[in-house]
Amino acid sequence: THTHTHTHTHTHSLRPVPPVLILDAISLDEDLELQEDVVLEHLPEAVLQDVSCISSWLVEYGRNQDFMTVYFQIRSSQLDRSLRGLKDHFRKSSASSAVLYSPAVQTKRKDTPTKKIPKRPGKDDVLDVEIDSYIHCISAFVRLAQSEYALLTEVIPEHHQKKTFDSLIQEALDNLMLEGDNIVSAARRAILRHDYSAVLTIFPILRHLKMNKADFDSTLQGTAASTKNKLPTLITAMETIGARALEEFADSIKNDPDKEYNMPKDGTVHELTSNAILFLQQLLDFHETAGAMLASQETSSSASSYTSDFNKRLLSSYICKVLGNLQLNLLSKSKVYEDPALSAIFLHNNYNYILKSLEKSELIQLVTVTQRRAEASYRELIEQQIDTYQRSWLKVTEHLTDRNMPAVQPGSKLKDKERQVIKDKFKGFNDGLEELCKTQKGWAVPDKDQRDFIRQAQRKVVSDAYRAFLHRCANISFTKNPEKYHKYRPEEVEEMIERLFDTSA
Repeated sequence: THTHTHTHTHTHSLRPVPPVLILDAISLDEDLELQEDVVLEHLPEAVLQDVSCISSWLVEYGRNQDFMTVYFQIRSSQLDRSLRGLKDHFRKSSASSAVLYSPAVQTKRKDTPTKKIPKRPGKDDVLDVEIDSYIHCISAFVRLAQSEYALLTEVIPEHHQKKTFDSLIQEALDNLMLEGDNIVSAARRAILRHDYSAVLTIFPILRHLKMNKADFDSTLQGTAASTKNKLPTLITAMETIGARALEEFADSIKNDPDKEYNMPKDGTVHELTSNAILFLQQLLDFHETAGAMLASQETSSSASSYTSDFNKRLLSSYICKVLGNLQLNLLSKSKVYEDPALSAIFLHNNYNYILKSLEKSELIQLVTVTQRRAEASYRELIEQQIDTYQRSWLKVTEHLTDRNMPAVQPGSKLKDKERQVIKDKFKGFNDGLEELCKTQKGWAVPDKDQRDFIRQAQRKVVSDAYRAFLHRCANISFTKNPEKYHKYRPEEVEEMIERLFDTSA
């Protein structure tokens, strides 16, 4: 009956630790300046004294095994209920999108790393809540387990403490590890669906597990090897699946099909480009985790040489590999266009988008770790494409050159053949101008600075050539109705070119 009394007393005073209290306790752990501890009181003082008393009495009379079993079962369920309560707190709060954290945590969270979770395009925030909840449950487990151990040292005889503690935390620990395994399985399925950004959810979790590993290890130091190995096993599984996702993502960029259905009609930035850049930018938020993840798969050198510098180089060459794959793919995609000028506009837009995105984020610093000239070489590529595009106008301006132009003395009469040459030049220019303006008006150059630059350069070349040509023909009478041939004033030609790449015009 004593065991019964004990169980009754103990069960009677049990309540799970409230989520807000747990969150306060975790946040104070992270915030070293705030030293006053949040006490996670499991049992009222009077009850604790009774329990200690009953416990030593039971041990004296040899009934300790029953007692130990009952104790760990009750405390185990209490620990599990506290963690479940915390998870429910996250789910409910996110549903009502109320403040997720207690006031103490609120102020702290501005700079905690857990907040930098990649925003997935098109996915709602349910995922973010799951990640955030899991991260907090990991910290809460460490904190609650430490406090269980403190309670247990007051209640359980010394030579039973480690074993009882080991049994007591199993259920909560297994649930956490199971949830971790589910996250790994979800990532594995995402890779099969080629949804690589879904795998990014692993990064904040892995970072948090690694940051908390030392606390975890010291909390579990007296437990069996099988208990101690659970977290390292999960970390390894996450590193492996994450590294696989990175490799497969790089391959998917290389192998994206270049078919006509897959190409923008107006030569704008390809979806492959914007997706690849977005993925790399999200990776940047977890650059240390990603670097270590790649390093964990390296077999060449001994594990001890994994410095953060080595990891940084690995991540840099990974990013350069993705960008290299992207560049090759874009080049082969550009060949789908029949018109070389449109190919050039397409490549220009994509290279320009890549360069601007690298410069806007800190990706460019990472790229230059292994590729010093990256920026310059993108600039060269962009200029080459502009040159190629400008060549499309040569077939218009070639009509304005001196070639075959009759040498005319002022006032002398032209032969029919000579008059025809001049008429053909005007007609060739007018037709070519109209055709190019009509075609290229619908092409896209999304970057306003580049658009203005390309238009102005083209406008100058064409209008200079046209003005010079008109000047040469000024005193020559080659037709009875000049307005049929001299269709456009130079200002009108300039206005037409100003309307290139303008789908609204």
